[in-house]
Amino acid sequence: MTKRNDQTIYDSHAAQWWSDEIRWVRTLKNMVPGRLSYFDRYVDWQGKAVLDLGCAGGFLAEALDDRGAIVTGIDPAEQAIAAARDHAQAGGRQITYDVGVGEALPYPDAHFDAVACVDVLEHVSDLQQVLCEVARVLKPGGVFCYDTINRNPIAHLAVVIMAEDVLRLLPKGTHDPAMFIKPAELHAAMKTAGLTRKAETGLGPRGVNRRLDPVFGTLPLKTMIYMGVADKA
Repeated sequence: MTKRNDQTIYDSHAAQWWSDEIRWVRTLKNMVPGRLSYFDRYVDWQGKAVLDLGCAGGFLAEALDDRGAIVTGIDPAEQAIAAARDHAQAGGRQITYDVGVGEALPYPDAHFDAVACVDVLEHVSDLQQVLCEVARVLKPGGVFCYDTINRNPIAHLAVVIMAEDVLRLLPKGTHDPAMFIKPAELHAAMKTAGLTRKAETGLGPRGVNRRLDPVFGTLPLKTMIYMGVADKA
């Protein structure tokens, strides 16, 4: 029986994270421009203290660094964090990387101007606690940028059966469809944490590149993956 929500993949493939040799890792990298083209509308990253929560090997963290943000990345995958540190150091980047989980962030209150949390919320053990921690470490007026996967039969078919089992865009067992999050559930949890939803849209494939890997961008429907921004009062 396939193990679901298997997060060991991030450590087991850490040594090849930046090699472009593994298709599913390239797919994760290809999602970054589509996400940031949307988040850029709401956040001026230059000079801002930003936490990349669930940073894995550092794709989003380095893209935020390119935008002039002062970036901290955190992830429970120790080998992925080591790969992120090595790549940042090789590129002369001043990115701080820590090992840790979203349920217990090792940072002071009101420490960050923005928190980015992508491809993470559908994997955590306690969604409400993670969102409360996000709100705690955000400064008043800070911005939470997120994406996650909707819970419905179409998302199950697309993300698990097709992307994992058939097309192998992701390793089999990456996701547990029972942990996918309906937008109304996420909105309620954010409200409880003190975060106010500002905008939201769909995210998904918009074509393929020369390697026949999918490229991503905004979509009008939130049926599968959706992303958004929220403010802390």
